[in-house]
Amino acid sequence: MRITDIIRKKRDGFALSREEIEFFINGFVKGEIKDYQASALLMAIYFNDMDERETFDLTKAMLDSGDKVDLSKIDGVKVDKHSTGGVGDKTTLVSAPIAAACGVKIAKMSGRGLGHTGGTIDKLESIPNFRTDINGREFFDIVSKTGICITGQSGNLCPADKKLYALRDVTETVDKICLIASSIMSKKLACGSDKILLDVKTGSGAFMKDFDDAKRLAELMVKIGNSAGKKTKALITDMDIPLGNAIGNSLEVIEAVDTLCGKGPEDLEQVCIELAANMILLAQGADLEKCRQMARQAVKDGSALEKLAQTVEAQGGDRNYICDTKRFKKADFERQVKSPADGYVVKTDTEKIGVASVHLGAGRETKEDKIDFAAGIILKKKTGDSVSKGETIAVLYSEHEEYLEAAEKELLCAFTFGSTSPEKRPHILASVE
Repeated sequence: MRITDIIRKKRDGFALSREEIEFFINGFVKGEIKDYQASALLMAIYFNDMDERETFDLTKAMLDSGDKVDLSKIDGVKVDKHSTGGVGDKTTLVSAPIAAACGVKIAKMSGRGLGHTGGTIDKLESIPNFRTDINGREFFDIVSKTGICITGQSGNLCPADKKLYALRDVTETVDKICLIASSIMSKKLACGSDKILLDVKTGSGAFMKDFDDAKRLAELMVKIGNSAGKKTKALITDMDIPLGNAIGNSLEVIEAVDTLCGKGPEDLEQVCIELAANMILLAQGADLEKCRQMARQAVKDGSALEKLAQTVEAQGGDRNYICDTKRFKKADFERQVKSPADGYVVKTDTEKIGVASVHLGAGRETKEDKIDFAAGIILKKKTGDSVSKGETIAVLYSEHEEYLEAAEKELLCAFTFGSTSPEKRPHILASVE
């Protein structure tokens, strides 16, 4: 078998066999297949696609390329939750403690932010001394004790995906549904949970800008998970508008705490309650409305907030920052961004808002960039809100005063104003199972 024959076959529009896919993945991981050959095959896949069987085989080959986590030592049903990423997406910090307070076990590996999307690990590391380099026995002990442990991606899980993603990132082959699905699901299956909940974002701040594409991705990932024997469900949620009002690492932790106290933004609260309820449903099999009631009660009685504080403490962080968010360092510089017009905010380009936060230092343009945990944006106006000329629509925060001007320009370009309020879009767009 030769890689050149496999490249030619896919280039000419034919489906690859399981053996050909395994040959490619194994050879690529071992270094026997060169980057330029893998790039050629990725581009052939990008233009000619993969059918479901090919995608399942690619997922399985990437899954088998490295280690798998065995969570059997942890009692109870383990549920994993994954978001495809967005702006202001701090749902794990809210939904996971709610679900854990209701008895769900969550052993989760999360990523760092890159580009306009934020990462859960960066948000958590804004809490002083919080550790994400946890593995082995300590990982199991924390999940057993608190119900949650959130670590960074480490070890030898899915090395094929790590190598392939690095190539996809520099060859403009990231946004292909079959490649996205196999990348996400190979990692989720390797993490060893019994059930998987997927939060597939769609809109201007998501990778899947179009709802139909997001639905196709959700359906494919659900099929992959179910075919692997892991009950999988997906919610398609709106990312045409940033989620919540806070964008930036410590700012989002503060907003997550506010939401767990019952004082968060309505959109963030609704999405997190729905995610938590579905995690409870997957673990316990109750009626969904009953699961929603359980989730709301965990917020109301304070048990969800306490669960977050316990998790922070168990992972070395200072729980006092959860009990009193005023402890978080405030950025040295801030700027109020004023509306240039009267009327309504009729549209926001959420990706541009995310880019503005990167300009402030809250995100990375390359993997080597350092994060400014205090940097970010607090939105005062969002799509649908009325606004007067000169009124504050956002407040920018940064440790570097010279960053504010570029961020303000980017943010203003993200807002479209008009005389008529736009039609309101639901936060939860669809459910796939």
